[in-house]
Amino acid sequence: MSPSVSRRLLIQAGLAAGALTAAGLHGTGTASAADEFDVLRDRWSALNTGGAIDPSDPAYADALAKLSAQAQEFVDNLIVDADRTALWADLPLSSTSGNFSISYTRLKTIALARATPGTTLSTDSAEQLTSALDFLYARAYNETLPETGNWWFWEIGSPRALLDTCILAYDALSAEQLASYLKAVDRFVPNPNRRTNSPNLRETGANRVDKALIVALRGIVGKSADKLAAARDALSDVAEAGKNSVFTYVTSGDGFYRDGSFVQHGNLAYVGTYGNVALGGVANLFSLLGGSSWQISDPNRAVILDAVEASFAPFIVNNLMMDCVSGRAISRERAGDHRNGHGTTSTVLLLAGGVAEPYASRYKALAKGWITRDRLNDYLSGASIPEISRAKAVLDDARIAPAPATPAHFQFHNQDRVVHRRPGWTFAIAMSSKRMARYEWGNGENLRGWYVGDGMTYLYNDDHAQFYDAFWPTVDAQRLPGTTVSTKPRQPHGTGGGTGTIAAYAEWAGGASYRNKAGAVGMHLINHDKTLQARKSWFCLSDSIVALGAGIAGTDGYPVETVVENRNLHEDGTASLLVDGRTQEANESYDDPRWAHLEGVGGYVFPQGGRLRAQRVNRTGTWREINTGNDTAGSTTPYTRRYQSLVLEHGTVAGEYAYILLPGASAWRTAERAADPGVTVLSNTAEVQAIRSGRDHLMLANFWTVGTAGGISASGPASVVLGMEGDTIHLAVSDPSRTVQTLRLIVDNRIARVLTKDDTVTIVATGKQIVLDITVGGSRGATHAASFSRS
Repeated sequence: MSPSVSRRLLIQAGLAAGALTAAGLHGTGTASAADEFDVLRDRWSALNTGGAIDPSDPAYADALAKLSAQAQEFVDNLIVDADRTALWADLPLSSTSGNFSISYTRLKTIALARATPGTTLSTDSAEQLTSALDFLYARAYNETLPETGNWWFWEIGSPRALLDTCILAYDALSAEQLASYLKAVDRFVPNPNRRTNSPNLRETGANRVDKALIVALRGIVGKSADKLAAARDALSDVAEAGKNSVFTYVTSGDGFYRDGSFVQHGNLAYVGTYGNVALGGVANLFSLLGGSSWQISDPNRAVILDAVEASFAPFIVNNLMMDCVSGRAISRERAGDHRNGHGTTSTVLLLAGGVAEPYASRYKALAKGWITRDRLNDYLSGASIPEISRAKAVLDDARIAPAPATPAHFQFHNQDRVVHRRPGWTFAIAMSSKRMARYEWGNGENLRGWYVGDGMTYLYNDDHAQFYDAFWPTVDAQRLPGTTVSTKPRQPHGTGGGTGTIAAYAEWAGGASYRNKAGAVGMHLINHDKTLQARKSWFCLSDSIVALGAGIAGTDGYPVETVVENRNLHEDGTASLLVDGRTQEANESYDDPRWAHLEGVGGYVFPQGGRLRAQRVNRTGTWREINTGNDTAGSTTPYTRRYQSLVLEHGTVAGEYAYILLPGASAWRTAERAADPGVTVLSNTAEVQAIRSGRDHLMLANFWTVGTAGGISASGPASVVLGMEGDTIHLAVSDPSRTVQTLRLIVDNRIARVLTKDDTVTIVATGKQIVLDITVGGSRGATHAASFSRS
């Protein structure tokens, strides 16, 4: 088989993983190294264009039309004058903007359309494209230039788009042109392990993966075995003995943690965006290099493969990716939870085609479940041509059953996030601590992200567009659901260059997970300027969330509020609100209400009363008001959305609160629960917050210090869940403050024998009470468990 024939067969076969092996294209095989580079170049082109698809298949019609239209628009508006100073009038080149990088991205779109059969540009001569590449090399991106402005445009954005274009338009570029462009790439990305503008900075997480892929593509275009080896080795960080390997669980800083957390920028929960980038980059490199001389064979690559289910799946609901793990990207108009979720789905399908069992089957089932449950945005309508090809194969295969949305409780103690999944609804909590920042701003993004890490809660139900439908530009950013805040006005933050995080000051954030189905969660809130404190607890049960607040104290003279709800009713929402059975006719305040019910959302029970303000208002905003970034700036189009808020008012000094959220409950059911909550608040103080749920046979408590509640005494800070299941007692406990080495619990229960216990649990005494010592030091807030029999 000749090298050229083998390449054709590879493409016609859909570039399946291992095809290079079948063709014998190894360094020691029958084909030359140069032939292997050509095969990899063809493979990357096919991964981007869809390869051997049938352009006449109606499934691709819309995607081909969209690609053709977008590319044609760029071609039509391309400035071709000999004295041009930019390629497009709306992208003037300057030393401080990233417009040169955006220009490369547009050229990549033109090259993609030209290389994709079935588009209107597939017969383009590429003369304007190559001339434009020469222009950018001469004027904006070459080896003689210094980095200015945002480093990302120089070291990731531009080289990636440029190399993609070089591969897609390889037939139209001369050896001299390619050599020049590669000099620029080598100037700004000479080493995938390090930041070029800060050589002492080692790349981590998603940035390392991005650079590894860039260096791999540079190796393919320039036919350099050394570059391809460097790219492969960067994933494992061979240069520093695996210190920053993406295939190693981390215990601090950026990367994947054993509990499923993913952190980027040192202290931000970021699986929804940077995590997507990391997973996508690895998936592309698996697909690109599989079976070649540079295939990825790190024995620890299961860290990434397991992350699909451990890190990504918990945050995906009906094919959307929760905003609580998407950082400053929540302010991007062209992103959003559904687009981020679709990105994860696309990556998982790409991985499924290049990994062995049992991963491949599980990935396909997950993706099929996500796609088929998405009733807001049809995945295929927004997918690229290769994405459609991969999805069709799974959706049309009756042997693949969609994975169900399984109820579960997740405590991500390494990123201060909690997800509680129940049939028909999902609840998430975003917290912060000395370890995890409140939010990230910068480069003009996320200008009003003030409270997204201060205990914001997210309720997902049948309204798949709740946070997708212009929520972030229109919501009152000082009154996000779940938060306790001072009403002192805030100003936008983060309009300048660079990025930064806003620190949190408290140690206590986290909780205990009970048998992966319930949990106690708590956060000691100290606000941004230290003028407000509160102890906040959420107890996650089978049909409800019980929220308690105590020790609420403000010192800035402004009233303090707890936001029970601030629901997006969309443009003209008419959902009715009942308070104690009476329909809300106007914005009203209520003294000691017993319950409220919002149509289409659920019920709210107030076992301790309080002063409740109910408001329904139309709010107008633009995406530009929260994002002015160079390449992510929002439009100035005004959006108006109607919001229903429920706010507990605490006054200017101190207060407490208690409410029970009943997702999906009817008004009748809510009134019934108000009369008989099935939950008893045992304590709601700054020392202990605890409840007992008769329906769930659980006692749940957060001990902020030494204390006793519900027959349990704790020697220090602890989150505890005690459950009765028949004759068995189950105990789950953690130290979310991470300040204790050994925690002693005394439980008022008799036991006959110990069934199971973690190695960290020591039984000190039994009898009328169980006395346990739990070695919580060094466990980073993880849950420790034990089970006992009463007979």
